Amino acid sequence: MKVVEGLFYTEDHEWVKVDGDRAKIGITDHAQHELGDIVYVELPEEDDELSKGDVFGVVESVKAASDSFTPLSGTVVAVNEDLEDAPESVNANPYDAWMFEIEMSDKSELDDLMDAEAYKAFCAE
Repeated sequence: MKVVEGLFYTEDHEWVKVDGDRAKIGITDHAQHELGDIVYVELPEEDDELSKGDVFGVVESVKAASDSFTPLSGTVVAVNEDLEDAPESVNANPYDAWMFEIEMSDKSELDDLMDAEAYKAFCAE
């Protein structure tokens, strides 16, 4: 299982890459491995207002469909439309295949997320 240093992680197996007041969000290597071959990704719309814990979309694989939850509150400023035509790219490299970017409304929510070491320990439990 690959875990990238410098990212934040959730217990629902999303990763967060922060750049100023914005954050890109995707699913982790652990999540894509557990789901299997991903065949469809439902993403939020630009300008959607999300609150921490909201369902932002669905990831469907040959094995299951799984809701994805936003780890941060804010406004969706970009969506990775490439995933509509190539959802399998999440399997190939989940840390490049971000799903959406959010303008954070409360950066203190980052304090509730795990760093890479804590996430590795969480997955090992």
